Amino acid sequence: MNKYIKIGLFTALGAGLGFAYYYFVGCRNGSCPLTSNWYMTTMYGALMGLVLGFPMKKKKENTLSEVTPDKDEYKIE
Repeated sequence: MNKYIKIGLFTALGAGLGFAYYYFVGCRNGSCPLTSNWYMTTMYGALMGLVLGFPMKKKKENTLSEVTPDKDEYKIE
């Protein structure tokens, strides 16, 4: 999957979940700065989706040659 498509899907999913949170849970009286505005909650959800969908660097596995020292360093003459 293309990384830009993945980022876009995660961002759209986060925005949808943010709006769903506002619609079903958010406070209606305006005392909550984040959840009282639908656009703030949607943008926050989109930001969280972007962060989760952003590609991370893959860890490089240690191979045996990287763990053990070179044999030339320990020559006894």
